[in-house]
Amino acid sequence: MIQYSLQCSNGHRFDVWFKNAAAYDEQQASGLVSCAQCGDGMIEKAPMAPNVARTDQDRMPVSAHHPEAAKIREMLRAYRQKVLAEAENVGDRFAEEARKIHFEEAEARGIYGEATRDEVAELIEDGVDFLPLPDVGEDN
Repeated sequence: MIQYSLQCSNGHRFDVWFKNAAAYDEQQASGLVSCAQCGDGMIEKAPMAPNVARTDQDRMPVSAHHPEAAKIREMLRAYRQKVLAEAENVGDRFAEEARKIHFEEAEARGIYGEATRDEVAELIEDGVDFLPLPDVGEDN
């Protein structure tokens, strides 16, 4: 099932459920879709916000007002700067390279790059040791 917000040429808005997007298209093309208030057949989809399901996995741990927050933030900045200065940027090949290093198929060295959520999950499952590279702005 899919819900569309519709609007007639007279400005009336209403929501309608359809079996799927194709069912809406078929009914619209056949002239079966009309305004619930005035009967107008000149109907268009109205802008609408998507309904996005959230899960606990969408949440992340956060903290605020720690007495040593400024000190910790500076340590994170220093860590990031050190990694960027001394490690190799492998870009989107991070998961592949980290796995090769872990299984001793490549030279042990410091690397950084990007990984998808799925790649991160697989690295954790494989026991590959890595850390997220913190992005701590100057005024955070």
